[in-house]
Amino acid sequence: MKLLHIDASILGGNSVSRQLSAAAVERLRKTTPNLDVTYRDISATPFSHLSGEHLAAAHGARPETPAVRDDIAASAAALDEFLAADIVVIGAPMYNFTIPSQLKAWIDRILVAGKTFKYSEKGVEGLAANKRVIVTISRGGFYGADTPAAAGEHLETYLRWVFGFIGITNPEIIAADGIQIGPEQREKSVAGALHAAGALQGATGQQAA
Repeated sequence: MKLLHIDASILGGNSVSRQLSAAAVERLRKTTPNLDVTYRDISATPFSHLSGEHLAAAHGARPETPAVRDDIAASAAALDEFLAADIVVIGAPMYNFTIPSQLKAWIDRILVAGKTFKYSEKGVEGLAANKRVIVTISRGGFYGADTPAAAGEHLETYLRWVFGFIGITNPEIIAADGIQIGPEQREKSVAGALHAAGALQGATGQQAA
């Protein structure tokens, strides 16, 4: 069984989302013999943002610059990693109410017509429904449906839509909220999220003890 682990935070060892994604992967390692894990740090090695040259290449034109040619090759590798994975674990912090731009650039590599979705007479059909996606989220404040800031939440809502678009309708979300409110709240939120990561259903169906 193959697992793809993605981290997007720019904070390195100080990142809560990285801590949570690592805990989720460790939980799955313990419950799944011979789990094959591929790790990609898209903050340390980011994809470039899409350009006209990228789009032209997607329609058959030869890329004009070596940088874009290299990026297109890396994009194909990222798509292959995603397609090969049975489980995808993503560490996703909230930056200014939404996902990091590095994560958006990666998503641009996996939302590919004919690979992860297709158009038909019935509309859009997701082609990645057989995958399990776990997203570990960190947010500085509180953005629940019953909070004043709910309308500003464009991290979890966006990711749920993106993965639903390609057929993954029930991504598992583990969230640490309010981590910038104060030390006590941060500790409480991280502890709760780590507990949730440790209680994930194993890849083989095993529950936490």
